[in-house]
Amino acid sequence: MEAVITTLAADFRAALPGGGALLGLDLGTQTIGTAFCDGGWRFASPGKTLKRGKFGADREALAALVRERGVKGVVIGLPLNMDGSEGPRSQSSRAYARNVAAALNLPVLLWDERWSTASAESALIAQDMSRAKRAERIDSHAAAVILQAAIDALAGGFA
Repeated sequence: MEAVITTLAADFRAALPGGGALLGLDLGTQTIGTAFCDGGWRFASPGKTLKRGKFGADREALAALVRERGVKGVVIGLPLNMDGSEGPRSQSSRAYARNVAAALNLPVLLWDERWSTASAESALIAQDMSRAKRAERIDSHAAAVILQAAIDALAGGFA
């Protein structure tokens, strides 16, 4: 059976009738920020920031996280333009989502990531974190912002 890839929370929720832990990803050109949430879809927490490489290496690192955390689905940030249209980065994220769904055989939700990095940066500044530490952690915190927005919609039955 082919894994579901969708931009609709309702379709993703239908693919996971029993809930389950989720993995959130913020795809950068050089890194992948990760985040996780509990099986009840209440709280997203930043995870590791992975160095992005060829997909084979990414697949192994992601598969290890999925096994370690008992992940049932993946939420990937979809970088839309401010007007909501899709550009080259969106197409790259969609291609990555197809690879993830096939490699991990898990449903994938593509979630609008506009403002996620700015929101994560603001939160880290509010914690009085140094610029160097923020640079190390921004991707995983952005992944947590993306995942939290998605689980808020999933748990609330919206979208």
